Amino acid sequence: MKPELKIEPEIIIRRAKKHHAAHHGGAWKIAYADFVTAMMAFFMLMWILGATDENQRRGIADYFTPTIIQMKNSGGSNGIMGGRALDAEEGAAPHATMSGPRPVAMTGGGAMKAEAKQDAAVPKPVDAKVRSDDEAHFRSVEKLVAARVAGDPTLKGLKGQVRFVRVQDGLRIDIVERADFAMFGVGNARFSAAAAAMVKSVADAVDETPNALTVRGHTDSLAYGTSGGANNWTLSTLRADATRQALTRAGIDEGRFRRIEGVADTDPFNAADHADPRNRRISVTLLYRGV
Repeated sequence: MKPELKIEPEIIIRRAKKHHAAHHGGAWKIAYADFVTAMMAFFMLMWILGATDENQRRGIADYFTPTIIQMKNSGGSNGIMGGRALDAEEGAAPHATMSGPRPVAMTGGGAMKAEAKQDAAVPKPVDAKVRSDDEAHFRSVEKLVAARVAGDPTLKGLKGQVRFVRVQDGLRIDIVERADFAMFGVGNARFSAAAAAMVKSVADAVDETPNALTVRGHTDSLAYGTSGGANNWTLSTLRADATRQALTRAGIDEGRFRRIEGVADTDPFNAADHADPRNRRISVTLLYRGV
């Protein structure tokens, strides 16, 4: 008799895989790398601020974000001292047809093309001390005009109508109309009393500076109601020259004027609304020396 064969059952042991904790992944490394990069950029910025002067910092800022050119193309900022208007009334006042004597035709137009050529030219090297002095003069002019307008009871309500814009050529001072403030009579180049006082305040502020000046007249796009040869080109030129005469009467030397030009409606303050009263304005620019 054969002995009984016993078969032992096979034992199989399965070991469950352990899952690693979430923090063992690589996401934290990416976040840490971003943090280190941001800190390096921050310390680089702090070093640049400490190692450069105001003019150098302005050049660096303009290289990355050319806001000066943008402001120039858009018609400028909308306020005093900080580029923001304290009051920016909207809407266009009714525009009557031309009345009174017709303006005499003067040389106008072509100013925008000439300016474009000038901007495209290679800039001349300028002494850093001269440029720094010009910047100081411009800041002084801004403060003086703001103080004179704020201190004159007849001009207090118009302080938002004087705007300072830094442009490639220097400091541009815009005197801007609004629905309830007109610098000139309809269709002529005669200053209102308030506008004449405003121009006098600007003249007093720039009188002590050595910088040359340009004056530019702007109109809206509304056409004359009658024919006879008068148009926005002649009107803007006449108003620019009227501003030059007012500045001269206030003490500005004739020899300081570099250009007097009328550009009609070709450079609107508000391109979306060509009837906006703010498109009617006078621009007086203090030029950098050496430009």
